[in-house]
Amino acid sequence: CLLVTPVKNNNNKQQQNAPINLLLQNIPRLNPLHPPLVHKRIVSLETPAVHHHNHQRSLTMQRREHHRYHQVWRKPFYGTSSEREEYRKEMREQLMRQMEEKGVALKLQLASKAEDAEHLREVDRLALSGERERRIQHSKAMTAYRDENKRLMEQSWRDRALTRSQESLKERELLCLNPINWTGTLK
Repeated sequence: CLLVTPVKNNNNKQQQNAPINLLLQNIPRLNPLHPPLVHKRIVSLETPAVHHHNHQRSLTMQRREHHRYHQVWRKPFYGTSSEREEYRKEMREQLMRQMEEKGVALKLQLASKAEDAEHLREVDRLALSGERERRIQHSKAMTAYRDENKRLMEQSWRDRALTRSQESLKERELLCLNPINWTGTLK
């Protein structure tokens, strides 16, 4: 069951500070169109208590936020010397932690870059060795091709020389048989 706070006269300073005690409590927001304990809605329904409750709730939340925001700065500037030293110690620890995290991140980044560089070197080495192997294979293939062509050319030269020598022997035999070369083809 939700209770609606009645409208109060807030002339007194103590009454204004009373909601600060409620800072730790969570005040629910009420719907002014459907106030609690009213089961039937009517056209002339006025809800000043609900509006006042929601206004007090918003003021309480504003005070809570203001108090939280300004309490952060109270210790380092207005606190005792031990509180200020404690604040400085926390700040130093946070800075040291940040420096360590940054150093770890930098080490990880450098390790990652070194690993990437090593991987690229390995890929480059494999590419160069593959290219060298391809060049060696091509050179061997071209050498074999050249040697085979040379062998075939030498064989054809030998065959031609042998054919010429056989033809010249044949022509000499023919000249011996018929010394007149009527056609002029014999030498």
